[in-house]
Amino acid sequence: MKDTSTSVDRDKEGSSSGSGSHIWVMRRVMQVTMFLAGLAVLWMFLYNTASPFGIFPAFSHSINAQSSKANYDPKLESVLRDASMKDKTVIITTLNDAWAEPGSMFDLFLESLQLGNGTQWLSNHLVVITWDQKTLARCLVVHKHCYQVETKGGNYTGEVFYMTPNYLHMMWRRTEFLGSILEMGYNFVFTDTDIMWLRDPFKQFYKDTDFQIACDSFNGNSSDLNNFPNGGFKYVQSNNRTIWFYKFWFDSRNFYPGLNEQDVLNNIKMHPLISKMKLKIRFLSTSYFGGFCQPAEDFNKVSTMHANCCVGIENKVNDLKILLEDWKKYMALSEIEKKESHPSWSVPQLCRTSFERAKERNLIN
Repeated sequence: MKDTSTSVDRDKEGSSSGSGSHIWVMRRVMQVTMFLAGLAVLWMFLYNTASPFGIFPAFSHSINAQSSKANYDPKLESVLRDASMKDKTVIITTLNDAWAEPGSMFDLFLESLQLGNGTQWLSNHLVVITWDQKTLARCLVVHKHCYQVETKGGNYTGEVFYMTPNYLHMMWRRTEFLGSILEMGYNFVFTDTDIMWLRDPFKQFYKDTDFQIACDSFNGNSSDLNNFPNGGFKYVQSNNRTIWFYKFWFDSRNFYPGLNEQDVLNNIKMHPLISKMKLKIRFLSTSYFGGFCQPAEDFNKVSTMHANCCVGIENKVNDLKILLEDWKKYMALSEIEKKESHPSWSVPQLCRTSFERAKERNLIN
C-alpha cells in the first residue's frame, strides 16, 4: 500500500509556501506604496515652504471680488467718484513733498497734460495720492482731486532714494493701495509723476486686457512675458482676476526680501497660477510709451515719455524741461510740417550722466 502521508505533507508545504510568498509580495507592495506616498507628502511640504506660491492654496484659485467697502475711507470713495470717467476709470499718481515743490516735478506733470495733443480733458480724471499733509495742502492749491493715504509707518516727505528701505516701503505701500482701488471697483491708469503725457494714451491701450504695463525696453511682442516691466505706468481693469493678482503680487514680497515691486513682478509673471487665473497681460510698446531708456522717436505717435534711466530729482526736472521745450516746438508746427518734419529729442543730458554714474557705483542694476 502506498504511503500518501508524504504527498499530503508536500501539498501542505507547497500551499503554505505559496501563501507565504503572496503575503510577502503584498507587504512589499504596501511598503513601496507608503514610501512613495511619504515622498509625495514631503515634496509638497518642501514646495509650499520654499515657494512663494505655496502660500495661496485656496486663495490662489478663487477670490470674492465683492470685498466689503465698509473698510474704505469715505473721503477716498468721494474723491474717486468725483474724478472717475463713465466706466469708473481714474488716472492715479503719487506725490511727496520733494516732488511737489513749486517748479518741480508735479508742475511739469500738470503742464504736460495742458501741452499735450488732446490730453487736457484727462486732468479732470486725475487723482493725486499724497504721502503727507504738506503735500496734500500743496496739491489742493493746484488740483481738485487729492487724497492723503495712510503711510503705515513710512516717512516719504523728502527725496526717497532708489532701493533704500524707505523706497521699498513706499513702493509696496503703493502696490497695496492700488489693489484696494481695484477692490472698490475702479479701473485705473497709474502713472509716475515724472512721465510727461503728450497724447491721449487710451487710444493705444489694448482691448480686452486685464493688466497692461510699460517697459524700459520693448522687444516688439506685446504678449511676450520676457519683456521687463516698468511699474511706473500701467492700465488695470477691476475684476476678479486683477484683484486676485494684486493680492498675489503684494504677498509675494515676503519671499523676495530686498526687491522692489517691479522686480518681484518680473519674478512671478510666468508663474502657472497666473495662467490658471487667465489673467491677460500685455506690454506697452516704447514707440508710444517711451522714456529716456528707450525713447519714442516718432513725435507723431508718442503718447508718454518717462524720465526713467535717470537718477535724482534735479536731473529729471532739468531734462524734462528740455523735453517739454522740444514738444512745444513740435506743437507749434502746422499739420503739414508735423508730418513732413522729423524732429528728435534733445534729451537726456544730465539723466544719462547720472544713470551711468549710478551704474558705476552699483546703485542700480
